[in-house]
Amino acid sequence: MKRRTLRLAALPVAVMLALGMAACSGDSEENGSDTGTTTELSGSLAGSGASAQGAAMEAWIAGFSSEAPDVTVTYDPIGSGGGRKAFIEGGVQFAGSDAYLKPEEMTAAQAKCGPNGFIEFPGYISPIAVAYNLPSVPKLNLSASVIARIFDNKITKWNDPAIAELNSGATLPDSNITAVHRSDESGTTENFVDYLSQAAPNDWPHEVSGEWPNQSGEAAAQTQGVAAALRGGEGTIGYIDASQATGLGVAAIQVGETFVEYSAQAAAAVVDAATKVDGRTSTHSYAIDLPRDTTQAGVYPIVLVSYQLACTSYPTQEQADLVKAFLSYVISEPGQQAAAQNAGSAPISAQLRTQAQAAIDAITAAG
Repeated sequence: MKRRTLRLAALPVAVMLALGMAACSGDSEENGSDTGTTTELSGSLAGSGASAQGAAMEAWIAGFSSEAPDVTVTYDPIGSGGGRKAFIEGGVQFAGSDAYLKPEEMTAAQAKCGPNGFIEFPGYISPIAVAYNLPSVPKLNLSASVIARIFDNKITKWNDPAIAELNSGATLPDSNITAVHRSDESGTTENFVDYLSQAAPNDWPHEVSGEWPNQSGEAAAQTQGVAAALRGGEGTIGYIDASQATGLGVAAIQVGETFVEYSAQAAAAVVDAATKVDGRTSTHSYAIDLPRDTTQAGVYPIVLVSYQLACTSYPTQEQADLVKAFLSYVISEPGQQAAAQNAGSAPISAQLRTQAQAAIDAITAAG
């Protein structure tokens, strides 16, 4: 019997037990896949990409392993840019990306995947936490303007009047702020910068990109590197997938006249208000643009929508079947619930699931 393989931390025992119980109960329709079919699958499937999806991918691989024990699934969390590159160059069968494909990447993916194109759909929705290491300040309110100026090196002290104005009664230290950003090309960066660009256009002069735009602060590779830098230095602040913010302070973000703490529910609310991106070259692209400058109460605007990328055509029937089965599990209710439990993500909506399943069902073997 082949075992699942993942270059990530071991899945927590509680989640493993929960997944095992879920796999042993209910019929195949409730589980979102045909277990009679998946148990007959064998082979290996390789993916890479967004490190922010790491905790969710642990849960997805563990859950899929219980349904398809003779399939080995690997996922290398090398970052969104690296994952997209590996997918386009044919190094992996699927990829995770915290940003949808750029125009030049769409052209390359179309050439790689064949005339029916590529698949691109949101499979993971999570708040991006503005996390900080300041033990003397357990609660912190921040606005888009203040965050933009911190990360553009315009606000450099924790007791700056702009921060103090948002945190009446708090004792803010007269110490330096060290803003930590990603050193590698990152969809988390692109989502965070997109928020700053929309919500604080007068304070954030840089273009939206997955590459960090200035030389200020401290750089760290991948989500885990940023989290380690934050935990390792008092006075630091950074942006990370909320699943990695354990043990750190997390700022509440000003939306309209209120301050909103991150949560899966608040993150899902902004996704519901998103619009589909125009000009995609594939019928099966479900890329969306988020209204980051919303003033709607209870909506958390700094959200990471991470995509699953695949081809509509694979060289062999085995590869086509494995990709279809695994991605079908990822979007299934049990798969999304497992990710929510392990990563704190927001399950995708029924509408997104229907769209994604239509794309997955289009996968075939070439010839």
